Amino acid sequence: MTAKNLFSLAGFLLASFSAGAIGSQFGPGDWFAALNKPSWNPPGWLFGPVWSLLYTMMGVAAWRVWRKAGFRGAPVALGAFAFQLALNAAWSWLFFGLHRMDLAFFEIIILWFAILGTAIAFRRIDRPAAWLLVPYLMWVAFATVLNATFWRLNPV
Repeated sequence: MTAKNLFSLAGFLLASFSAGAIGSQFGPGDWFAALNKPSWNPPGWLFGPVWSLLYTMMGVAAWRVWRKAGFRGAPVALGAFAFQLALNAAWSWLFFGLHRMDLAFFEIIILWFAILGTAIAFRRIDRPAAWLLVPYLMWVAFATVLNATFWRLNPV
């Protein structure tokens, strides 16, 4: 791997993990601890490893697309990637920061479609890149159901 490719991979990983870093500014805290939770709510320790793996896969996927097509050759695909990253970061702010499970629910639905759109755009350029987003899409689908359940169990 060339230095340019390695540096670019690091940049895409940094971009992906930046969304997580922004979102992590709005942690669960006491508010979340006091909520009614479904019995199938994952343990808190699981989220760090899962998101670390997902952000890594997202960064590698975007890097693969960039490596094949560049920014000029993949403006829609990489723009969709940036858009879904922004939505990813915004969800934590809505749910944990503002305590708005309702807004977070509608936002996460938009996020899911943005991820799907990104995967479709990636597929046109690099099929493995699209497949790298499938676990993320599945996790966000699960998170959508979880968000809805929290909202139902904790009416405002």
